[in-house]
Amino acid sequence: MMGAHHAACGAAAWLAVTTHLHVDLTAVHQHYPAAPTGFDIGLGLLDVGPSGVIIGALVCAGAALAPDADHHNATIAHALPPLSNIACTGIGRVAGGHRHGTHAIVGVIAFTVLAWLAGLWTIHTDAFGTVYPAAGALSVLLIAFAVKALQIIPDTVRKIPWVIGLAAGTLIALAAPEQRTWFVTAVTLGVLVHIAGDMLTTGGVNLVWPFTIKPPKVLSGIPVLKECWKENGYLAFPVLGNAGSWREWLMLVPISAYAIFGIGTVLVALSRTGIDHLIATVGLR
Repeated sequence: MMGAHHAACGAAAWLAVTTHLHVDLTAVHQHYPAAPTGFDIGLGLLDVGPSGVIIGALVCAGAALAPDADHHNATIAHALPPLSNIACTGIGRVAGGHRHGTHAIVGVIAFTVLAWLAGLWTIHTDAFGTVYPAAGALSVLLIAFAVKALQIIPDTVRKIPWVIGLAAGTLIALAAPEQRTWFVTAVTLGVLVHIAGDMLTTGGVNLVWPFTIKPPKVLSGIPVLKECWKENGYLAFPVLGNAGSWREWLMLVPISAYAIFGIGTVLVALSRTGIDHLIATVGLR
């Protein structure tokens, strides 16, 4: 799956977990009685407040690109040069190359532990209360990744991803959402979304890397199964075909629309509440 699509899926996944939006179709229903009066989207499982929804969507979108840090020429490698180039080259060597360690269960565990450790480091100050320096620093990278990759963000902004990443990372460090598990949840969710997306393409992933479990020979002749469980041990459910296919683009249309609608709705809600409520929401003291 292409980088921008990974990022859009990550943002949409965070919105689905943290928001519960109602789409009012009363006006449509009045003209077309067969149409529903409205419908709900989003699970609303994690309450992080409006600012947490927006910041978390960017973090999750960036985390949905993180597994591709094993490739020196991936989208994120060019997000925050030269730091991102150096980091991707090093991670690729440790992970055994592209679609190996960072795309496996061991990679999910590693990213989750890293995010958890980052959230543990806190500094208590009189001016800002509890500060999260490590989570803020890691967020700079993740949000820069997201800004660079998300094609729904204006081009002028995408050319300066480090500026947006630094600003949002500082906000997270000084005024993270009160829900303590939000950061590790956003990172883990983004990584899982990335792996799931790659499993929907023909390439697939090896979930048990560094081990390889090959399919039994009896399954090698069955047309559908041999495409799902490959000779190299990779697993795939290639409903999207090759990465960048028209089916992938078709799937991303409603996902991107949902991400834009969700973030736009939250931004409108924030504008209505005013600056004082925003300060209270993000916990600035």
